[in-house]
Amino acid sequence: MPDLFEAAGLKPQAPGPLADRLRPQALDEVIGQDHLLGPEGPIRRMADARRLASMILWGPPGTGKTTIARLLAKAAGYEFQQLSAVFSGVADLKKAFEQARVRRAAGQNTLLFIDEIHRFNRAQQDAFLPFVEEGVVTLVGATTENPSFELNGALLSRAQVFVLRRLDEPALSELIARAEAFEGRPLPLDDQAREALMAMADGDGRYLLTLAETLFNIASAKPLDIKALGEILQKRAPAYDKDREEHYNLISALHKSIRGSDPDAALYWLARMLAGGEDPLFIARRLVRAAAEDIGAADPTALILAVAAKDTYDFLGSPEGEIALAQLVVHLATAPKSNAVYKAYSAAMKAARATGSLMPPAHIRNAPTRLMKDLGYGKGYAYDHDTEDGFSGQNYFPDGMARQQFYAPKGEGREGPIKERLERWAQIRARKG
Repeated sequence: MPDLFEAAGLKPQAPGPLADRLRPQALDEVIGQDHLLGPEGPIRRMADARRLASMILWGPPGTGKTTIARLLAKAAGYEFQQLSAVFSGVADLKKAFEQARVRRAAGQNTLLFIDEIHRFNRAQQDAFLPFVEEGVVTLVGATTENPSFELNGALLSRAQVFVLRRLDEPALSELIARAEAFEGRPLPLDDQAREALMAMADGDGRYLLTLAETLFNIASAKPLDIKALGEILQKRAPAYDKDREEHYNLISALHKSIRGSDPDAALYWLARMLAGGEDPLFIARRLVRAAAEDIGAADPTALILAVAAKDTYDFLGSPEGEIALAQLVVHLATAPKSNAVYKAYSAAMKAARATGSLMPPAHIRNAPTRLMKDLGYGKGYAYDHDTEDGFSGQNYFPDGMARQQFYAPKGEGREGPIKERLERWAQIRARKG
């Protein structure tokens, strides 16, 4: 009987994607995770001992989480069973646990790999606990999200968290070399286009191989330059989840670059967030906070400019309004820095909570009625403008509360003259007793 596939000019099974065909066959072949898989790496030690602990593999897409789990089971002699939290429910979990229990009774350990484990809700995550504790399964979960936010504390307490790194340029270069060796021909790229290809991958090995496969398939007769590469391949948007950890990591990087007086780094993080689709008004709110918290009285105009930049964006929108945010970022990063007001307010708030309801001293209380005047309200108050130094030095703290210093200007920028005035007033206060 003739082969129907051959008669149709087809092969019984079409070849898989290049990324699958190049999937490592041993832990030694995994690229870019030497801190976990090297001779002294914790996962390598487990594999060598053939005794696995439950773990969470946390890292960006295309860094080898699924591959590591599969090869770890192979190296340790465990049965590998895989579920995806996207497509699986409670019934699938029960079936997997029952199968693992049967294997355990027969002396076979099970590595249960859950891809996108953060997609399971809290109740589903709790379902793992008894089976992990009993040793029915060794759980290996993969996630691109911060486990601290997405996974139950009880589950995290029973699993080690290992962080996978995005693939750096040497790792991506090695991956390209493997693809070229597998295909038996070089990628049709000049040196600059080759670097651009790795930049497009953004640390994702699987995506890099997908792009490489496209280039192999076009079979260009001459090496492509950057322009030709860009016409063939569309650069994907940078990985950025506006409602998850990356959202907070990048805004923190922007704020700390401003605090560290690095306008170039601050502009970079601003651009990263805007390119990722972040709400510019969210950024503007943090910049207003930075102006008050980190520049403060060293440059009082910073807060005015921050509010003006926010208003400018409100008026112009994107992309024109984003220039105002960039101008503000540069101003804040290059401004003199002082958190003296921020620290003073925090200290004053702590003192206010500790002292309760102490009243102001009588001489600075308002006395609108005869009774209040008879009680001594306002008696002895010195009007500072009428004093010789324009400064009376009177006590303005509550009776029974020792004088405290909350505000200690650092002398940066416009706080320099403020510091000098406060020191002079302190001397007058001490002289007048």
